[in-house]
Amino acid sequence: MSESYIDSPTVKRLSTLTPWRTAVAIAFDWAVIIAAIVISQWAGNIPVYLLAVAVIGGRMHGFGVLLHEFAHYRFIDKRKDLSDWVCDLLLSWPILTTIGAYRRNHLAHHRYTNTDKDPDWVIKLGNRKFTFPQSWQHGVLTMLSYLFVVGSIIDVFSIARRLGALEQQPLSYRLARLGFYIAWAVIFTLTGTWMGFLLYWAVPYLTTFFLLMHIRSVAEHFGSMDYSHELGSTRSVMPFYWERAFFAPHNVNYHLEHHLYPSVPFYNLPALHRALMQNPAYVARAHNTRGYTVGLVRETLSGAQPAPIKA
Repeated sequence: MSESYIDSPTVKRLSTLTPWRTAVAIAFDWAVIIAAIVISQWAGNIPVYLLAVAVIGGRMHGFGVLLHEFAHYRFIDKRKDLSDWVCDLLLSWPILTTIGAYRRNHLAHHRYTNTDKDPDWVIKLGNRKFTFPQSWQHGVLTMLSYLFVVGSIIDVFSIARRLGALEQQPLSYRLARLGFYIAWAVIFTLTGTWMGFLLYWAVPYLTTFFLLMHIRSVAEHFGSMDYSHELGSTRSVMPFYWERAFFAPHNVNYHLEHHLYPSVPFYNLPALHRALMQNPAYVARAHNTRGYTVGLVRETLSGAQPAPIKA
């Protein structure tokens, strides 16, 4: 960070960890997934099932956001080993990744944001999906590629190659992870629930989860950005209420704030945003956009600059 936009005592206060809030967030995501499955099974019709797929994909997106919190050690200060096991068992492994590999990739992204040393930037730069502005037709085709699995499969292999190269875990860890997947395979076999797994985990994972991850990836660093300044190279989105459930779980929309002060956990990001917005110099240059379905669409499809947001 090249400049400080709020005082150190405020940053220190907002960086204080409250582990129970993260624990509640994890429990909430799992509870919503379970409820969606139960309601869909009870209703027994396609419209409710499709809604369940969207909701489950949204909560998987929530897993990804909370995984990001664990990557910054924003769960508990002590016993980082325990923290990582909680993350792997409840968040990372269910979405086929690991906290260790993700952390190595993500911290490099923070250190070298939007440069040729940023692994996220390098993999996306020049990719047509991340070249803006683009036509609405191409934008729609990209969205459809995820809903029809093709885009998701491409991303799965891309992520697997990138994060696989960063895996530095001992054999005992790799065996534990393999055991995790084998155990669930045995459970599905014994209970005859493989079809349920495919319908309520594989389908959301390969459609709405990767679609939402792509949209968030675009929202954070692409389309009408000013890469010459730290306040213009990362976007925060002020979502409409309904957008929070899908595009911005756990306050992930405050991405500029997070890049400036990554020590602040997700539950304090709204307060951090309010504190920053008291600084006129910050307000003048910060890239704040209203809505994923309005402001972000306008900026990525037309190249228009964001409208000022005062609060």
